[in-house]
Amino acid sequence: MPDAFYSHMGQGWPQLADLALAFVLTSLIGLERRAKRKSAGLRTHTVVGLGAALFMLVSKYGFTDLIGLSDVAFDPSRVAAQVVSGVGFLGGGVIFVRRDIVRGLTTAAIVWVSAAVGMACGAGLPLLAVAVVALHFLAVWGFTKLGDHLPDGEPTRLLLSYEDGRGVLRAALALCTEHGFAVAETDSASTQEPQSGRTQLTLGLSGRGSIPELVAELGDIPGMIAVNGREGFSGHEAGNPEGRHP
Repeated sequence: MPDAFYSHMGQGWPQLADLALAFVLTSLIGLERRAKRKSAGLRTHTVVGLGAALFMLVSKYGFTDLIGLSDVAFDPSRVAAQVVSGVGFLGGGVIFVRRDIVRGLTTAAIVWVSAAVGMACGAGLPLLAVAVVALHFLAVWGFTKLGDHLPDGEPTRLLLSYEDGRGVLRAALALCTEHGFAVAETDSASTQEPQSGRTQLTLGLSGRGSIPELVAELGDIPGMIAVNGREGFSGHEAGNPEGRHP
């Protein structure tokens, strides 16, 4: 057996096992993201975790030939610190803002967790890596199921302002249904402005969908002038105040 495959050289079977474990665990995370059709899926999480594991192994074993030299001072732990910074940069790439709605935060956080799992594998901490992956699935699946059993609160009320005669209300109701909401009530005080050709209508929505995502898509409906939330939800002006596309 060549010397390169002895573990004290940092290139033996134990190190290959660390890389393999990082590959398997982060692939599981990536499969979950892929199943939900997220922008960072199987390949991204696997490569991030595998790279983080390799960086940790380099940090542990890549400078052994310099140990004992009187004129050399180094801190291998800095490599791990730079991995954290680099993954933060990658995470920022999957976060985007659509008007005033921030999306991708969960995906960015999971990329960060994948890197941490890879680093734990590279550092020789397999139990912690497995535990974090198990807790990851508990968070993304278990908490979702738990939320489905929590009682609904008061309906979320959205004030829609739109142009008449363009089928805006029909499209808005269809979007609400697609996002998992049901119209629990409508405001009888909604006003119509015949001279301006505009209508204001308040919808009371019940459901467990994402209100920010719904508001962002409602604002894209041709003829929608504004969507203003109530009860703590910030207002959202449609991108084209006149309701027209260029």
